Amino acid sequence: MTWTVIAVIVVVVVIVLAAMSVKVLREYERAVVFRFGRLRPLLGPGPHLLLPLVNQLVRVDLRIVTLTIPPQEIITRDNVPARVNAVVLFQVLDPEKSVMAVENFAVATSQIAQTSLRSVLGRVELDTLLAHRSDLNEDLRATIDIQAVPWGVSVKVVEIKDVEIPESMQRAMAREAEAERERRAKIINAHGELQASEELRQAADTLSRSPASLQLRYLQTLLELGADQNSTVVFPLPMDIIGPFMQKFTGAPVAPPPENRSP
Repeated sequence: MTWTVIAVIVVVVVIVLAAMSVKVLREYERAVVFRFGRLRPLLGPGPHLLLPLVNQLVRVDLRIVTLTIPPQEIITRDNVPARVNAVVLFQVLDPEKSVMAVENFAVATSQIAQTSLRSVLGRVELDTLLAHRSDLNEDLRATIDIQAVPWGVSVKVVEIKDVEIPESMQRAMAREAEAERERRAKIINAHGELQASEELRQAADTLSRSPASLQLRYLQTLLELGADQNSTVVFPLPMDIIGPFMQKFTGAPVAPPPENRSP
């Protein structure tokens, strides 16, 4: 009976050790193995047999990791306080360095991203932060990547998500934008008036050189006034009366109206 129990225990221990010794790595995983504390060759995807009391295995995920940077308090170059958060996408390219060079590469990358966010954005003005975000994203990516390369980590993308500024600054920016729109509207209006005045001057020159055209325009104006449904009373004057006045201002003679001849 005793030998039977011992045999059963041995079989169970062997089965447990065998189950613990078999390690299966997925396609996107690599394993850094230490045998008696010494680094062994990197293991790729597939099943592997490792003695649990002799070997220590550290799995490393090679997929791109999304890291959210919490809001950071920054002061821009023009002394404007702001709260900025961002997202960082990074990937482990060297599993051995990610285990040997740093205790926790994800935490280290997060800390470096936070300090770089405050450092890089603190060197630019608020207008640059709002208008040239893509350039700042690339600057942040390069800054973080340089510091993460020794850990076997490659920073793929850095994106600034939200920029929060004080409410007083938001109102000031709104007033500035409104003033800019008014300035552009005045410039457009001035250009329109200048163009209209030039057209009127050319029309006046044309009419002054053609008295018949001036007389036709006079008659057309009378017809337009008579067509309106209003209470305005118009007393038309003959061209021979207003002709001397027009000649005085335009310098060109005005043709008299045609005489009515009876047959």
